[in-house]
Amino acid sequence: MRAFIVILLLAAAGAAAAQYPDKPVRIVVAFGAGGLADITFRIYAEKLTGLLGKPVVVENLPGAGGIAAATAVLRAKPDGHTLLVVSNGTAISKSLFKNLPFDPQKDFAPVSFAAYFDLVVLVKGDGKYRSLADLLRAARTQPGKLNFGTINPGSTQNLSAELFRSTAGIQVPIIPFKSSPDAMTALLGGGLDAVFESYAATKALVDSGRARALASTAAKRTGYLPAVPTVEEAGLPGYEVSGWNALAAPTGTPSEVIALLNRQMNAVAAMPEVKKRLLELGTDAYAGTAEEFRSRFAADIAKWAAVIRQAGIQAQ
Repeated sequence: MRAFIVILLLAAAGAAAAQYPDKPVRIVVAFGAGGLADITFRIYAEKLTGLLGKPVVVENLPGAGGIAAATAVLRAKPDGHTLLVVSNGTAISKSLFKNLPFDPQKDFAPVSFAAYFDLVVLVKGDGKYRSLADLLRAARTQPGKLNFGTINPGSTQNLSAELFRSTAGIQVPIIPFKSSPDAMTALLGGGLDAVFESYAATKALVDSGRARALASTAAKRTGYLPAVPTVEEAGLPGYEVSGWNALAAPTGTPSEVIALLNRQMNAVAAMPEVKKRLLELGTDAYAGTAEEFRSRFAADIAKWAAVIRQAGIQAQ
């Protein structure tokens, strides 16, 4: 009898997957319109609409810790019609917020990545630092005299600077700013020695030469800044930070639906026009497997928890 019930359940799941999607698909983004995650998933949504045969729409529900977005997705039926955008920021939030009303690992099933992007160590374009070695040398010979800028404490940018400081063993104050433009204004005005920020957010300044990218934080050189060395290549072994945006579904979503979504995300990521557009934004299109996503997510949660503890950042 039990075997018969299992067979019926599997048959029902298979039938549901075969009919998927039977209505519009919502992709909920925990950031405002116009940001990198929002633009990335609007590009994917346009292509997925054609592949899935139903409208795929992006809905923005910004809020601290991604709570509003995650809650909205968890309230929906776990059938693949309501999906959540998660990011390296989601991995950070698990240690940064004391009472998240959801568990990003237990409550959501990974579907695929969408894009990877690194941060860059930026200095003034016409300044005295011409390489990362120059910056590190100055920091080591003048402890406490240099300063780095990032956006708000607990952000990927801020924690990347914290990790850089501890990996290099240097004494450098890290000054938080409300926004990327505020930090870059301070850098260009001579008030900061370096800023940790995404290339996507500073592309115009880097491309114009007003800011100089000394190194990227990624594990390998990126397609959008191929001439810029990684931090490790530039002289700081053991340092790597990669930002990413990915797609998840509520736990309980049929595995067949997740597998279908993963295939279609990979199909979109392989499209030349999508690759080109994302490179222009300062990101690399990549979907990969659900298991890759699961492993990276767990590793980043542990990594940033350690950085947060070492930096003495209090959970909110």
